[in-house]
Amino acid sequence: MEGTLEQHLEETMKSPAVVGVLCTDSQGLNLGCEGTLSDEHAGIISVLAQQAAKLTSDPTDTPVVCLESD
Repeated sequence: MEGTLEQHLEETMKSPAVVGVLCTDSQGLNLGCEGTLSDEHAGIISVLAQQAAKLTSDPTDTPVVCLESD
């Protein structure tokens, strides 16, 4: 699984608009990151994903949080 996650992180980073990508578990543990994100961001990203999950009534939906700026 670790190799697959690393492949997804690397694929995501190939997009010119992406400067960082981070995956966490439900406890905020960093599972992998690339670019400008690091372990210190894992807890914040995890909380954002938990809050995003509350926006849907479908328990099978997996939240994806995208932060954008100009």
